[in-house]
Amino acid sequence: MSDRPDRPDRAHDTGLLSPVRAGTPVEDALDDRAWLQALLDAEAALARAQARLGTLPRRAARTITATARAERFDARAIAVAARQTANPVVPLVAQLTRLVAAADPASADYVHRGATSQDVFDTAAMLVAGRALRIVRADLAGVVDALGALAAEHRDTPMAGRTLALHAVPTTFGLKAAGWRQLVLDALRRVDDLLAYGLPVSLGGAAGTLAGYLEYAALDGSAASNGPRRAEDYLEALVDAYAAETGLARTVLPWHALRTPLADLAAVLAFTAGALGKIAADVQVLHRTEVGEVAEPSGTGRGVSSAMPHKRNPVLSTLIRSAALQVPAMAAGLTQCLVSEDERSGGAWHAEWLLLRECLRLVGGAAHTAVELSRGLTARPDAMRRNLTLTGSAVATERVAAALAPALGKARARALVTDVAQAAVDTGRPLSTLLAAHPEVRPHLDPAALAALLDAATYTGGAGPLVDRALGRVRTVPHGPSDTAVALAGAESP
Repeated sequence: MSDRPDRPDRAHDTGLLSPVRAGTPVEDALDDRAWLQALLDAEAALARAQARLGTLPRRAARTITATARAERFDARAIAVAARQTANPVVPLVAQLTRLVAAADPASADYVHRGATSQDVFDTAAMLVAGRALRIVRADLAGVVDALGALAAEHRDTPMAGRTLALHAVPTTFGLKAAGWRQLVLDALRRVDDLLAYGLPVSLGGAAGTLAGYLEYAALDGSAASNGPRRAEDYLEALVDAYAAETGLARTVLPWHALRTPLADLAAVLAFTAGALGKIAADVQVLHRTEVGEVAEPSGTGRGVSSAMPHKRNPVLSTLIRSAALQVPAMAAGLTQCLVSEDERSGGAWHAEWLLLRECLRLVGGAAHTAVELSRGLTARPDAMRRNLTLTGSAVATERVAAALAPALGKARARALVTDVAQAAVDTGRPLSTLLAAHPEVRPHLDPAALAALLDAATYTGGAGPLVDRALGRVRTVPHGPSDTAVALAGAESP
């Protein structure tokens, strides 16, 4: 055990074990200082909301807001003190109260007025999530742009489609890139919905009844004490004012033990990680030495091996995939916290904190890395065409069977082509030669017709039009929740 447990270098999370997010913009939005500032922002916004309604002096709200600056607080002391209270809000409020009292003793009594720790922490968590998601959103939009350009450039670049790890029928690299882009657009829409509607303030008081807020409002001369109806009006106004001060949404009921906002966040983060992970998994396959159909952007020192001088590993896709494999497990932990007992959980609520931060960090790191990957990814059409011939035109046998079906019947045509394709594998003879010599084929398809049918590069079906449709669905990358909704709604209209 260390004899210096409070050394900053031991307490600080440098990202050593999580390179996907190390040095990315999302780190600053999610570090301890950012969380501390969000907690203080939640406290200050609450004071301003109460001041709006006349239940707290405006001078006190101004003093609390001016004092609520993270650089004035000892985050490590708050963290250590939280071992005595199971959450950091209690020691934070104690520090905030002392600092406010030093600036204006009369204002100190109004810090955390009527609130409970979970009101402040959950509101801060939504503030942090919103700030991080806006960074993620900007990166996702950059990925959409880059993949759109890649899809358009390679609309008609043929390559082998692969199913169950084997060549299937031809496709185009443009269609593959358009598919990646569509996943990122789907993630972008989900992020926009969260930012618009899914990140609410938390206001419930000690056990979800907001009783403390009403009592303090009565003490401070609020008309909320003049009967149940006025109390109801006051609570509605307080929630509205708090939402306005924070820029967050509001919920119908306090959500201390109703963890829908966290479950929604978990779902969106898991989906976004998975969407980016699909791209990374495909790039890794296409980047393999024996495939060589794409290349990641290079740079000095990037991808080097500690043992093998010749290697240049696909590090960007590796980083993205590492995040994509971690986030769903952590998101499941967040979703599991829906199973929360009573009006506040002893443990489930607390278990969310690190899971949420790490999910946001990993998704933020993956999205930032995906921008660099998608902008610098190099397609290699020559390698795609070369690999398309590896099976000797077998990837186009579906078309031959379809051409023979009118004469032989669908079942017989398929069985015949299957047998001939296997014979080509067994004997090493060209598939076209064996088909041309087959007595059931000769009367219906001459060698020239067979050659045309077996030209894999021309058997890409509707890949080109599908790319056009995908790129035309949202013609410009939207820059706000309402724009996204309009663009998608318009695209999906008949």
